[in-house]
Amino acid sequence: MNTKFAAVARLIFVLFLVFGIPSRMRAQDGKAKYPSMAPLEQYLIPIRDAEIALARSAAPDSISRDAKILVLGRHGYETAVEGKNGFVCIVERAWMSPFESAEFWNPKIRGPLCYNPPAVQSILPFDYKRTELALAGQSKAQISDWMKAAAAKKELPEVEAGAMCYMMSKEAYLTDADDHNMAHLMFYTPHTDGKNWGADLPNSPVMVGEQGPPQPYTLFLVAVGKWSDGTAAPLP
Repeated sequence: MNTKFAAVARLIFVLFLVFGIPSRMRAQDGKAKYPSMAPLEQYLIPIRDAEIALARSAAPDSISRDAKILVLGRHGYETAVEGKNGFVCIVERAWMSPFESAEFWNPKIRGPLCYNPPAVQSILPFDYKRTELALAGQSKAQISDWMKAAAAKKELPEVEAGAMCYMMSKEAYLTDADDHNMAHLMFYTPHTDGKNWGADLPNSPVMVGEQGPPQPYTLFLVAVGKWSDGTAAPLP
């Protein structure tokens, strides 16, 4: 596995495991380990303050201390702390992974991230809807079908210019692979060729993390050399 793929294998929501494994092996692994949603309790964080702290850890304190904080309840995300700066911090679960991921239902995944205001308007709605469908008992195929149908009807939010988020938490668990975590930023654009960003080229720090459709965006990832608390983080 080359360095670029190794980096992706350590990043968010199971984008990261799937790129380094042949499709037949991915299907077998997913079937064996995470064939369907686990009991809801395994995805919940029992101590509300612990989830608030984990969500805040996605971004430096200068950003997250004034951000709105969401926590996952039995019926979806709930506002735990009102914000002042337009950012929203949230801990995503595995069902926000790409649909081909072998870890789509992995109950261990905890992905703290902090959306900036443009991403709050155009990307956060995906968290709400996919979480709603997952908690309603929809299968991965049904969630995927909803996204495809919504895309075909042009019902999905259009990506706002400048949409991005921070994923710099030391405490994230993003995949069963390797060391489970990596400090990085994510940038969302309307569908575009990764070459326009110089992504996935030798020695480029930019990676294509996810490419639509059905989602109406291309996701770029950039690893950073420190965690949200300012301490050094390993780079790929």
